[in-house]
Amino acid sequence: MHFRIRAFRATTDPEACIKFIAGHSHVLETVGVNKVTSSNNEWMFNPSSFAIIVESLDGSKVYGGARINVADGISPLPIEDATGYMDENIYAMVKSLGTEGTAELCGLWNTREVAGYGIGAFFATRAGVVICEQLGVKSIWALCAPYTVKFAERVGCIVVKDLGNNGTFYYPKIDLLATAVLMQDAQEMITADPYEISRIIDLRKNLRQTTKEIVPFGKLEVEIEYNLVLDNIAKDEFKIKPQNFCY
Repeated sequence: MHFRIRAFRATTDPEACIKFIAGHSHVLETVGVNKVTSSNNEWMFNPSSFAIIVESLDGSKVYGGARINVADGISPLPIEDATGYMDENIYAMVKSLGTEGTAELCGLWNTREVAGYGIGAFFATRAGVVICEQLGVKSIWALCAPYTVKFAERVGCIVVKDLGNNGTFYYPKIDLLATAVLMQDAQEMITADPYEISRIIDLRKNLRQTTKEIVPFGKLEVEIEYNLVLDNIAKDEFKIKPQNFCY
């Protein structure tokens, strides 16, 4: 199969954001989840939100994607809204990391049509780590479903055992478990799998490229056309002092 993965500031492409939202909402509904904090529509109007979309080469069909929401001191990260009422320590952690730039990888999804190809769970995750260099973000949060923890760990995330019950929460509903993970250094990636480090570095050097990828933990091969260039990002735009957080 052949896909395109591209990244953009959410406010620059409302049409693509609407397709993303529709696809994500449909996937959630099929598993009995009507609402999660990362699926509300407000992010598409937030200049601190960046979408990673997996689509057909002509752009007519969206197969999945993910988002990077950057801490800006104005809007809480989805993980703060999701877990703060259960463990308020998340607020202090986000503020502390905000001085060097912190963000959340969230809203991962893919259609059943491409299940097994790693589209939402993995390749969009990798792309999220790639674009954090352009954003000047040092750390990345994520709230993972059980089957996606291994993908997050592969790119360098570790379970945040100081939150919740050894890093876990019942979310988005009481019979589902989510795990809070954190990539402490998205620039150096010292805890990532060596192969992932090499792929991420290559993608950061060549943000536009077409390459064949092997799906991790499987044998499927996909061809991906990447366009991960973000326009008009100001230097240190997302380095926020704790005292400047408005919430």
